[in-house]
Amino acid sequence: MYPTPEAEIGPHRHRCRLYNLGQVPYTAARAWQQSLVAERQKAPELEDVLILLEHPPVYTLGRGASLEFLKFEISSAGVGVHRVERGGEVTYHCPGQLVGYPILNLQRHRQDLHWYLRQLEEVLLEVLACWGLLGQRIAGQTGVWLEGRKVAAIGIKVSRWITMHGFALNVCPDLQGFERIVPCGIADKPVGSLAQFVPGIEVDSVRPAVADAFARVFDLQLQLQEGFPLLSNPVAEDS
Repeated sequence: MYPTPEAEIGPHRHRCRLYNLGQVPYTAARAWQQSLVAERQKAPELEDVLILLEHPPVYTLGRGASLEFLKFEISSAGVGVHRVERGGEVTYHCPGQLVGYPILNLQRHRQDLHWYLRQLEEVLLEVLACWGLLGQRIAGQTGVWLEGRKVAAIGIKVSRWITMHGFALNVCPDLQGFERIVPCGIADKPVGSLAQFVPGIEVDSVRPAVADAFARVFDLQLQLQEGFPLLSNPVAEDS
């Protein structure tokens, strides 16, 4: 169960707005994140935000990502291809994958990017444990693996200690889209999904577990919000 807008979850230090959404176009979600970050750079006292959603099929490349990890010509991709601000290489988003975008002010948590990445991994490891799955970290890599398959990717951008972008957990996606890229630039480890280990699992059953683990790991009080802002100037597609 999600918290109601008025609900409080324990004696946590800070509040965090939770937006639990369905499918949102990538450009609209990115523009929204940029708007939230800009607001918090001007007013650092604003509450943290966690956005959970799914995207229609789309490929994204980190700011320094190499095009050699694409196995297709961008002009004939058939879906959106975006170069964005986050770190990391190319990845794929699609329905069945739960994406989380935390907009956190790390000045009220811990001003340490490595700590933040490990905390995001911890959230995902705790989610897997809810289904009796033992996720793993791999030294020198970012993300979460399950029996040698990468089931969660992480890519972030932090500006003046305000975070954007975040994590993508493969719950029950069609993995064929990953075959068109070298995911995260890692050629020797396959991509996997929770559905390969928990038949019939669905995104909606995982959302509460992600929200609960996120609140616990970051010591936050989540407050469910309604709606999605309509942005008049969504970010143009980059390719």
